Amino acid sequence: MEIFTIIITAIALALLATTFRVLREYERGVVFMLGRFQRVKGPGLVIIIPIIQQMVRVDLRTKVLDIPTQDLITRDNVSVKVNAVLYFRAVDPENAIINVEDYMEATGQLAQTTLRSVLGQHELDELLAERDKLNVDIQGILDSQTDVWGIKVSNVEIKHVDIDESMIRAIAKQAEAERERRAKIIHAEGEFQASQRLVDAANTLAGAPGAMQLRYLQTLSGIAGEKSSTIVFPMPINVMEMFNKVVAASAENKP
Repeated sequence: MEIFTIIITAIALALLATTFRVLREYERGVVFMLGRFQRVKGPGLVIIIPIIQQMVRVDLRTKVLDIPTQDLITRDNVSVKVNAVLYFRAVDPENAIINVEDYMEATGQLAQTTLRSVLGQHELDELLAERDKLNVDIQGILDSQTDVWGIKVSNVEIKHVDIDESMIRAIAKQAEAERERRAKIIHAEGEFQASQRLVDAANTLAGAPGAMQLRYLQTLSGIAGEKSSTIVFPMPINVMEMFNKVVAASAENKP
C-alpha cells in the first residue's frame, strides 16, 4: 500500500510539474491541443493540461549566426572567399514553429546560398568598396524570404573578403598606376592654368605700354640686387625701332 501511494504521489508531482510552466519576458509558448494549434501564450505563468496539450518554447531575442566562409566567383571571374554574420529574431512564434521544422538551420542555409548568389553578380571592386550596399541587398532578400517563417532579418554584415596573393599584387599595381595617372593629370592641369595666366599677362602688357616699361624697370632692379659680376641689360623693342628709324633717316639725307 505504501509503494502504491508513493507511485501515485510521484505521478501527481510529475503531472503538476508539467502543468505549470513559467515563460520569461523574451519567451513565448506555442500551445497545441491534441496536435492542433491552439494559441500563443506567455510570458509569465502558463497552465498546460498534461497529455492533452503540448507547448513549444520560442526565444524572441535577436540571434547572431556566423555564416561559414563561402567560395564564389565574382562577375569579373575572380575567385574569392567571403564570410559574414547574420542578425535575426523570431517575431511570429506560430509561423516559426508551424511553417518550418528548424528555423535556425533553415535561416542559416538560406543565408549561405543568398550570399553566394548576390555577391557572384558583382565585380571584385564592388565587393571591396561597396560593402554597405551589398549588406543592405542581402538583408532585404533574406528578410523577404524568411517572412513566411515568422523571422525578421535585421542586419547582415560581410566580415572578410579573402583573395589570392597574386590578385593582391595585381590590385596593388592597379592602384599604383591609378595614382600615377592622377598625378599626371594634375600636373597637366597645372601647366594649362599657368599657360593661361601667361597669355592673360601678355595681353595686359601688350595693351598698356607703360606697364611694360614698369616691368622692365622691376627686372633691372632685381638683376641689380643679385651678386653677379656680369649684368646683361635687355633693351626695349621700341628703343631699337627708334634707332633703326634714325639710321634710315641719316642714310636718306646723305648725298
